[in-house]
Amino acid sequence: MKASHRDPGYRQPPDRKSMHSQIVRDLGLRIVSGEYKPGERLPLEASLCAAYDVSRPVLREATRVLVAKGLVISKQRAGAIVCARSNWHLLDPDVLYWLIQTKPQPEFVETLLTVRRIFEPAAAALAAKVASPDSLKAIAEAYKGMERATTPEELLEPDLAFHRHIAEATNNDLLAYIGNMLSLALRESIKLSSQLPDTHALSLPRHKAILTALLNRDPLGARQATLVQLEETREDISRILDSDLDPV
Repeated sequence: MKASHRDPGYRQPPDRKSMHSQIVRDLGLRIVSGEYKPGERLPLEASLCAAYDVSRPVLREATRVLVAKGLVISKQRAGAIVCARSNWHLLDPDVLYWLIQTKPQPEFVETLLTVRRIFEPAAAALAAKVASPDSLKAIAEAYKGMERATTPEELLEPDLAFHRHIAEATNNDLLAYIGNMLSLALRESIKLSSQLPDTHALSLPRHKAILTALLNRDPLGARQATLVQLEETREDISRILDSDLDPV
């Protein structure tokens, strides 16, 4: 099944009956947070089975999920060993969510904005060159959804769709996939910046500038408008982190 930023995966606290999900989530968080460091072995099977009160087959299935996410490698007789961070599948929605949960908020924001500054201006410039009329229509519809929003909560989904449709408009499957996977981290960033009381008034002209450049088939304009939007987003988030507003 295709991964999706809407797929809950192993990110939410699981039902008590789903011990498989609980084990994956608990061990995943512990690995990503650094409690279990690269090169270290996870506790022995017998210890983990006792801790979670599960059978070996249940534990081994959970371990296979962690292997698939690049977090551990399973070796016969050696058990499960934590992989180097460079091997983690950081665009996996669950791994990315765990990273968001365990990183200090300013560090997460800086990591995300660095990635966005590299990815989004280039994607917007390419989209301005190659986007189909239908793709441009989808971006414009997302912007109309932003205009119709009356609360930060209503603004969130069309804002996410706006950025996702730009990545899709590049006609490059890999860029579209990256844009889709980044939606989870982008969601957290937007929720943070929306703590400003004037978030709607700030957001609309920035996105309108990007849309206008795309509709005009202006790659340089699309790139520059995206860079401006990201720089102003950085300033908004800095205001929140430096203020008495309660980040969520």
